[in-house]
Amino acid sequence: MWNEHELSKMIGKNIPFPMLSDQDGSIGKMYGIYDEDSGTETRGRFIIDPDGIVQGFEVLTPTVGRNVSETIRQVKAYQLVRESGGTEVTPSGWKPGKKTLKPGPDLVGRVWEEWDVSEAFDE
Repeated sequence: MWNEHELSKMIGKNIPFPMLSDQDGSIGKMYGIYDEDSGTETRGRFIIDPDGIVQGFEVLTPTVGRNVSETIRQVKAYQLVRESGGTEVTPSGWKPGKKTLKPGPDLVGRVWEEWDVSEAFDE
């Protein structure tokens, strides 16, 4: 586990969960991101819910960094959906405070009638 002296300045010290290191590659092998040939892992981000179910993941080559803001947005979206019991869903690019959708057969093929895509690009 990372200690305070090794925390990235980008991440800071205010994260309410442990940051782990995978020195032997065992976690990377379990999630399919370990490259046996180079002995390294690709950049993987996994969002795992309180029930231990992977809700989202992203895997990038080591040359491209992950987007922390997007990760936080996705975590907030998963939390909202979970708290609503699935009665609300978030459209593409949803941000906290923006419109959610009510899932159901009436929504199929009509998302663009119910949701204004420009909301995804509002700052």
